[in-house]
Amino acid sequence: MILLEVQNHIITETFRDIFANQDPDKIFLEFSDFDGVSYSISNLASKTIIDFSMSMKCYSELRAFGADAVLRREYGSLFLPTPQDGFEVSLRIDLQQLPSDKDELIRKLSLLKRNALAAPFEAAFAVQAEGGTSELMTVRYRDEEAIYIQAQPDRVTVIFSTVFKEETDQILGRVFLQEFVDARRQPSIQNAPQVLYSAREPPLELRGVRGLRDADSIGYVTFVLFPRHFAPAVRDDTISRIQLFRDYLHYHIKASKSYMHSRMRARVESFLKVLNRAKPEKPDELKEKKTASGKTFKRL
Repeated sequence: MILLEVQNHIITETFRDIFANQDPDKIFLEFSDFDGVSYSISNLASKTIIDFSMSMKCYSELRAFGADAVLRREYGSLFLPTPQDGFEVSLRIDLQQLPSDKDELIRKLSLLKRNALAAPFEAAFAVQAEGGTSELMTVRYRDEEAIYIQAQPDRVTVIFSTVFKEETDQILGRVFLQEFVDARRQPSIQNAPQVLYSAREPPLELRGVRGLRDADSIGYVTFVLFPRHFAPAVRDDTISRIQLFRDYLHYHIKASKSYMHSRMRARVESFLKVLNRAKPEKPDELKEKKTASGKTFKRL
């Protein structure tokens, strides 16, 4: 199975082209990610001033968990205290004051959504490091889906609620998620985070939470992170990968369905070739017979 990239490829390529052009043209680019997050890159006020904005439905929740502070730490003076109209986050880049390491700036810009979503994880890790227990932090990052994060004295629990809209997705999703549970029994990955899966019924940490849907299409995946999983050396990598879990799961479900469909089409094509090569024999009464002199006749 492949790992998805955490960087946004469109942002990376767009800013690489902008920074490589000494005399940029007028730019006005708007695009959306698959999870409903939308972006805007423009220089309408001045050719050398690039405004980069992002809209997230859940940013008000992230702001409560310290998202503004995280973005201010990551982007410094590029972070605007007042975003553009219609957006929750805005950065402003002056092309005449670019740092010497442009590639590092491009990498940071492409991680804007990732850095915003990192806020509740960093808050939970900080509370756990002090031996405390945090509130249950809820991030409704998709329609009908959410991430729940809670710090406890010895662990941090991360719960994903996900929706399988098709019946086949429910079956494949259960197979994949059960494999996550079973794979940890192997000695080589005993140190991996514990993974629990429950269909329809929410885990104990969510009992009493209002607004949870009760449907067969709902599944809950729980990750139990211990301090070794978010030590300073691996913390950023852990945050990046766990954010992509939902996309990772649904991507591989769709890839598996595509593979099975291609195999079925290939098998049908092979059967059709066999049928086309087959030449059924005529019944005896329609076969031509020959006499000793070489004349042909048919029996009536």
